Amino acid sequence: MLAIAAFAGGAVVAASRGGAERQLARAYVQAWRRADYPAMYALLAQASRRHLDLSQFVADYERAAQTATLLGIARVRVGSFRNDAIDVSMIARTRLFGSLREQLLMPIDETGSGPAVRFSGTLLFPGLLPGEILHRTTVLGARGALLARNGTPLAEGPNRTSPIPGIAAGIVGSLGPIPVDQAATYAALGYPSKANVGQDGLERVFETQLAGTPGGTLYAGARVLAQVAPIPGHTVTTTIDPSIEAAAIQSLGGRFGGIAAMDPANGQILALVGVAFSVVQPPGSTMKIITSTAALEAGLVNLSSTFEYATSSTLDGYTLNNANGEDCGGTLLLAFAVSCNSVFAPLGARVGATRLVATAERFGFNQPVPIPGAADSMIPSASTIGDSLAVGSSAIGQGKVQASALEMTDVAATIADRGERPIPTLTLDQPPRFVHVTSSTVASMVQRMMVAVVQIGTGTAASIPGVEVAGKTGTAELVSTSNPNANLAKNTDAWFVGYAPVGAPKIVAGALFPGQGAGGETAAPAVQPVLVAGLGGG
Repeated sequence: MLAIAAFAGGAVVAASRGGAERQLARAYVQAWRRADYPAMYALLAQASRRHLDLSQFVADYERAAQTATLLGIARVRVGSFRNDAIDVSMIARTRLFGSLREQLLMPIDETGSGPAVRFSGTLLFPGLLPGEILHRTTVLGARGALLARNGTPLAEGPNRTSPIPGIAAGIVGSLGPIPVDQAATYAALGYPSKANVGQDGLERVFETQLAGTPGGTLYAGARVLAQVAPIPGHTVTTTIDPSIEAAAIQSLGGRFGGIAAMDPANGQILALVGVAFSVVQPPGSTMKIITSTAALEAGLVNLSSTFEYATSSTLDGYTLNNANGEDCGGTLLLAFAVSCNSVFAPLGARVGATRLVATAERFGFNQPVPIPGAADSMIPSASTIGDSLAVGSSAIGQGKVQASALEMTDVAATIADRGERPIPTLTLDQPPRFVHVTSSTVASMVQRMMVAVVQIGTGTAASIPGVEVAGKTGTAELVSTSNPNANLAKNTDAWFVGYAPVGAPKIVAGALFPGQGAGGETAAPAVQPVLVAGLGGG
């Protein structure tokens, strides 16, 4: 009886002892599932922590996860405790190799007051045996082709050739080594470290579709844990129209700048040349489209509201001069047509920071652009934009306002679409999406002002015989208006956005020429042939 009692007591102690170790293992793996590496590290034995600091511990786990393209730990079953270790059955979900069912060997240290995890390389990934290191080899499949909207190849094959190389060169972009700051991202996707990836243009925009899914082998030492074949990249049909792209390339003429063209009916980008979506600059008077919308919505003005003629205006004691000291005023429509700062800066201050910023954000400012590599257009928040002078300056596209040619093209497209902003896209088969910006009534009034710009104002160089064109010029000053050199061409950005035909628009286009003069003289004539091409006359 004594022997039986002793045996039973020993069994209870053993069961209790095993339970603590299993609970420890469960806690360690649960922390791993949350990627809570500090919590995992806290469960290590003191001896392990003396030889391995937290930063190295985290780095080892992150490196293993990157190697395996680990997405997360799924089902877990903690086994029994024997031989100073616990076997844990796990499913590791990976991006590249699928779900792997493996055993994790977890060594236990019992030299302290309670059980703790003894660190070993086997803990870094399920399936590793003592002495094994996790590593992989990967390869990309054949890269997919890039097509124009009419099916013409823009880039295909390993050498990325095209039957229209002059046109393709303006939009396709290039392939090159993985940028250092993106190495971890591409490694997690399973890319080989020496892969060539899209650096810019369409190659960058559609990188993941074109590259397909990498394939390769995951090793535990010399053993194969998993193997998968690469999946070739997809052919991508873009929204680019070769004839409009060619017109934009010719209009840019090798100058530093950018031209964008869009179909306002669906947001499809018809052409992108130069820095049309990758560079932001002060938008100058093209911002008056947004300011006018806000003022008309608020009922502060109407098209026949009149303003005194002046060569400048004063806000918070600071004088804002009209371009070249121009004396302008009259009705709101006329002031818009000739781009009168002495009218629109004070009007912007009356609109106020809250209303101006909110309107700009509906037009797309402070919103992420759904195109990789595109620069975001920004306006300071209402709480940080500043005093009346700052608000008035922002209302005429100065101050800290920054925009891309693509963004201002989208602003014009919103007016063309009677107050509905199309979300830009480069994917031909993507359903169109719109954001409501303003009423059709307000958009109609802004459109009338934009028509006047091309008919009698600063944008006559964009006019097309027999076609009604709406547009807006912009000349953003890069130095203070009090500087005698403020209006030199090198100190101003030239802008123009416009669309045609009014009432049934087929194309909207915008151009930015940094440091190259006035919008009406530089940008408007560059946009005109792009509009013509979009109307079928290119």
